[in-house]
Amino acid sequence: MNLGKTINYYFEKGNKPMSEDQFDEDEGSQEESFAELFEAYSSGMGDALQVGDRVKGQIIAIEQATVFLDIGGKVDAVVEREGLLDEKGTFPYAVGDELELYVVAVDESEIRLSRAISGIGGLTLLKEAMAGQIPVEGKVIQAVKGGFQVEVIKHRAFCPISQMDTRYVENPKDYVGNVYLFLVKRLEDRGRNIVISRRELLAREQQAAKAQFFETLTAGQVLEGRVTKLMPYGAFVELIPGVEGMVHISELSWSRLAKPEEAVRPGETLKVKVLKIEDPKKGNDKRIALSAKQVVANPWESVGDRLKSGQRVSGKVTRVAPFGAFVEISPGIEGLVHISEMSYVKRIHKPEEVVQPGETVLVVIKEIDLTQKRISLSLRDAEGDPWAMVAEKYPVGKAFDGVVEKREPFGLFVSLEPGVTGLLPKSKINESGMAAGIDKLKPGQPITVTIVAVDLIQRKISLGTTAAGDTGNWRKFAGQDDTRSLGSLGEMLQKAIQKKDRTR
Repeated sequence: MNLGKTINYYFEKGNKPMSEDQFDEDEGSQEESFAELFEAYSSGMGDALQVGDRVKGQIIAIEQATVFLDIGGKVDAVVEREGLLDEKGTFPYAVGDELELYVVAVDESEIRLSRAISGIGGLTLLKEAMAGQIPVEGKVIQAVKGGFQVEVIKHRAFCPISQMDTRYVENPKDYVGNVYLFLVKRLEDRGRNIVISRRELLAREQQAAKAQFFETLTAGQVLEGRVTKLMPYGAFVELIPGVEGMVHISELSWSRLAKPEEAVRPGETLKVKVLKIEDPKKGNDKRIALSAKQVVANPWESVGDRLKSGQRVSGKVTRVAPFGAFVEISPGIEGLVHISEMSYVKRIHKPEEVVQPGETVLVVIKEIDLTQKRISLSLRDAEGDPWAMVAEKYPVGKAFDGVVEKREPFGLFVSLEPGVTGLLPKSKINESGMAAGIDKLKPGQPITVTIVAVDLIQRKISLGTTAAGDTGNWRKFAGQDDTRSLGSLGEMLQKAIQKKDRTR
């Protein structure tokens, strides 16, 4: 029976008529019980707690200046409301919330709690804080050699740079002017030598937070974290202070990446999905495998709605292989341009002759295979097929200027325009009467030819020389040194007459 029930019992007894014997009997037995309960209740109100203990309590009442917490003892604990304000100066808690605080005072009638010791005080407070390992509130005044000067309870203290944070302090100026909680590690020379640490306090808090975090962490969860470091194989993401996971480069984006920097930057906030949680080895932290791309839908799921065969699109060349080039035409969607689809204009021996990784190109979608997740692309179709208008541009019987492309034993290949080449057979050359002059032509030199036949299906054009006797068309390409050896008697006679006219 507790104290409240005992008191109620006496009140209930007082409201009932009792005989003198009953009263004496009850009075004797209950008097002893009441005294024992009251003594048990009064004693040990704070004996189990000591200054510096960290306790967890639930808010049961909030007043203007004081907050009451139930810490599971016989009396409730109190904490100043002002000491629980956040950085914005607001009180963020409500009845029912749980807090973890430090015991700063214990007596027979009261247990006082605090998040940290702050404000005005003497060395006694600092000594108590050091002895009880109670955090003290301090403001970073300036960065000095090897650490920081911090003002704690109107005293100057020194915090080594290695003790300011759990991670490497890259820019000390970022901490100046901020207020943090510290632990007093050394107090000497009547307060002239005070050394404090924030790292130990953070590590302690992070360890508790990590334990709670891992209790609820499961594969498949989507979390938000901060990118802390990039490596060639992926990116490390901090999920909570002190807990990091790794996103492999293949899981950063649906697009193919050469390096993580193409997708994320340090300091960037990133949504990730938990893929796997591995138990630690040799006391290390658990390893968490993450994915950024699986937070969003697989782009192949909507390819059929966005891309169609025959569509002309632009894309980036992601990589080159001996058989062709891969082009990303949409984030995460790559297609292949086979080497045979690279040009109508010339024969391609290596894809590098036409494209380079990182280059933006225009392509035509030839075929989409959603089952195999493959897309066939064409570079040459995007540029246009020069044979599309060959029949109209090169009618049979007409003469055109061309360029010798290649000499073979069976004739000359003559380029009429990029991608359109015809063959001037050896038999046609011999029939022309100009074989000697034509045989002297080299690749790259011009020649006039006539169209004999056009085969659009086979993409072949048969060529002939200009009409017999019309030597002017090829002579102007053969060079002045060759005209004499190849000229006819009529030509020589005409030149002689012209020369005689000029001398008159």
